Amino acid sequence: MKQVSTLYIKELPPFPNSALPVLVYQQVYEGQDAPFENLFRQNGWTGLWVNGVYNFHHYHAKAHEALGCISGWARLKLGGPEGVEVRVEKGDAVLLPAGVGHQLIKASGDFQVVGAYPKGQSPDLQRGDTREYERLKAAAKAARLPDTDPVMGIGGAVAEYWQQ
Repeated sequence: MKQVSTLYIKELPPFPNSALPVLVYQQVYEGQDAPFENLFRQNGWTGLWVNGVYNFHHYHAKAHEALGCISGWARLKLGGPEGVEVRVEKGDAVLLPAGVGHQLIKASGDFQVVGAYPKGQSPDLQRGDTREYERLKAAAKAARLPDTDPVMGIGGAVAEYWQQ
């Protein structure tokens, strides 16, 4: 793995985002395969799925989400419509704290990710409901921190950057 980058995304109502940084793991896998399913499972992350990323702004108030790019590339908008854009490609992973908005902007035809959540958490799909904003913001802030880093296991970037 080359490096882990942090992105601090401020609150941009109706997207609560998080005081915790988004973690971007660059080139976890540089070879032919990117077996994120095995890695996430080995590190105690559950609810695994394989697909793309929704092309509308959304977030999860009750769960942190790990995304591992297994093929292709994509540009993602993080934080809501006024957020920041990141590019991911095969071999990269992204860890989104609960509350951080995300949307697919553009992708290669073969783009796919593996998604996973900390043990005991499952995603709730939120689209930025202004009427429920304060409640959802509080729920995202209260989401339990994961016991392990989805990429590095015990310790790792989560232990380093996600201390509250």
